[in-house]
Amino acid sequence: DLKSVLSLSIQNIPALRRGKHMGFAWGQGNIFVYETLFKATGSGSPFIHEVRKDEDIYSPILRKLFNESHHIFVGLQTIREDLPSKNKKPQFVSISKNYRSVIRACMEELQQVAGYPLIRSVLLQVSILLAIELIWNLCEVLFIDAAPAGSLLLHLLDWVRLHKADVDEKARDVLQSDSPAEHRDYWDVPGGTQTLTEFDVKWRHWHEEVDRCLQDNSFASNQHLEVLCKILLGDEDTLLEHKDLLGTWYHFLVSRLLFCHPTVKPTELHYYAQSCMTMFLDSRSAPEPLDSILLAAFEFDIHQVIKDCSIALNNWWFVAHLTDLLDHCKLLQSHNLHFGSNLREFLLLEYASGLFTHHSLWQLAVDYFDHCLEFGRVYLELQIERVPLDTERKALKVLRICEQRQMSEQVRSICKIMAMRALRNNRLGSALSWSIRAKDAAFATLISERFLQDYCAKGTFSDLDLIDNLGPAMLLSDRLTFLGKYREFHKLYGEKRFKEAAKLLLSLMTAKIAPRSFWMTLLTDALPLLEQKEVIFSADQTYELMFCLEELTSSLNTPSSDSDKSMQEEDVELTKVELLRLALSRNLAMAIVKEGTVET
Repeated sequence: DLKSVLSLSIQNIPALRRGKHMGFAWGQGNIFVYETLFKATGSGSPFIHEVRKDEDIYSPILRKLFNESHHIFVGLQTIREDLPSKNKKPQFVSISKNYRSVIRACMEELQQVAGYPLIRSVLLQVSILLAIELIWNLCEVLFIDAAPAGSLLLHLLDWVRLHKADVDEKARDVLQSDSPAEHRDYWDVPGGTQTLTEFDVKWRHWHEEVDRCLQDNSFASNQHLEVLCKILLGDEDTLLEHKDLLGTWYHFLVSRLLFCHPTVKPTELHYYAQSCMTMFLDSRSAPEPLDSILLAAFEFDIHQVIKDCSIALNNWWFVAHLTDLLDHCKLLQSHNLHFGSNLREFLLLEYASGLFTHHSLWQLAVDYFDHCLEFGRVYLELQIERVPLDTERKALKVLRICEQRQMSEQVRSICKIMAMRALRNNRLGSALSWSIRAKDAAFATLISERFLQDYCAKGTFSDLDLIDNLGPAMLLSDRLTFLGKYREFHKLYGEKRFKEAAKLLLSLMTAKIAPRSFWMTLLTDALPLLEQKEVIFSADQTYELMFCLEELTSSLNTPSSDSDKSMQEEDVELTKVELLRLALSRNLAMAIVKEGTVET
């Protein structure tokens, strides 16, 4: 029943019904509600209820509604503001119909998937969508298309017929029968395809004829014909006696207008709507939320429609998209709220914030925030930080969004999180890549140290492609520069470009790029070059190497608090030092001879 469906979406918390005190904690898009006892111990019930703000976003079928309406929304934002209103109106009507077609497609899919009889949760979703489409369609007729007097009733007839599903079906059965006039449903579905002018002339003729027939008792002998004449005359009592054929007060309204006032003006609608609702509904009960919303629409109170829908519906989808469309139609007169935002932006922000709680729909929310010029960026910055970075692929998506919008603080935050996670999993290449992207010099230094430690332990580098292609990124920190240059030395050595390799190796020490703790490794790397048949290091370069070795050995001989080295490790270091001194002395002698020979 559409009259009461909008009040079915209330979620009850058992303890509230028992009069218990409740406590709550805010979550992302939800509230955790729990029962309290208010005792000194602060103890409470072990039961916690999760109350979601936008439950519908977790429905797989309704997700189609959110995805497809997102495309319509983005398209609407591209309509040029400088176009004349008369040129934009057909586009706005078309967009409104597109929104409604998506709603109807979701309803049909829900009915197909659930089967018959429909389970209660699906029935509720279908009913809410039906109510939403009913309200949207009426707003389209009254506000967006703004049907004038004369054609207004035809639009309202289409509106009622669309939502009184059995009318078209009955009409089809009647027309397909051998003798339509004798079909039992013939008089239940009167209709025609004549033009407005033809209809107006015939209606006036019928009205006069019916009135005359009733006055002279022409049909007094046939009760059914007399009832039919009273209906054609628009007799209110007779119409109300056939409530079962009408179903709703707004069906009664359109029927009454059809038979009494077919050329009704938009400004006259509110009078007829109010009186029809009063006559049709039980005076002992208050109108349902849907009734109040439709009545507000007939009264052309757009803001009341939006306000009532915001309260009654269980998600922000409807009010956000309808308000956005009405705002583009210049129908809201920039209705500002007390905290500074306008109505359109407030509703879009609420809707998009709900989408951000979903694992995949959060990406749609970004476009909604982009088109909220006042607070959209602030909301996006706050919400994007809450997106769980479950995978590297998702992190890259989030990062791309932030980079496109120059959100530098969020970019750094995401990269740091991912770099730390990669480091904990010992994925040094990924960690270094994220730290470079974050431009985090301290973290890049830390990871470079880990790379060098890894090299010392294994004798090889992991993630060679990354290190080989550091480019200008290696300048982020001294340690990263050393890592990149040291890898470059190995490449030169592998390509047998020994002189270039020797020059680079020496510069790493003399320019103080290499950490002192790594000097022994560099000097050890120089040994194969010192032992080549061809002289690689010049005499001056050899002197510099000797100076570095002596500087290193003097620090090694200085007493320190480092007592972790075993005797065996110290013996190995002393052996390396002796081998290096011997190799350097031999190389110096060869270099002096060679250089002296060249000079002679």
